[in-house]
Amino acid sequence: MVTTRRERFIRAQVAWMTAALLALALLDALTLELFFVICLIGFLVVVELTAPFSVTPSWRARLKWIIGLGLVIFGYIVVRRILEILPEGIF
Repeated sequence: MVTTRRERFIRAQVAWMTAALLALALLDALTLELFFVICLIGFLVVVELTAPFSVTPSWRARLKWIIGLGLVIFGYIVVRRILEILPEGIF
């Protein structure tokens, strides 16, 4: 049963990433940063929608490290974009 839930989680994440890739390609807006942000949002949604109510399996406890790393990279992307928008004299 644990394997079934894990497989369901992986399938949902792969489906989200594939749909994001296809949508961005069709809209001609495919960049690595945008793909990463959309995949991170999908990952957070899939984590919440597949969360068990009573017992947390050990593999789900390790997801917090992936979420943390994703949020750090997201923060880096946001800061980099803000610095691109600001005029040259500020920083």
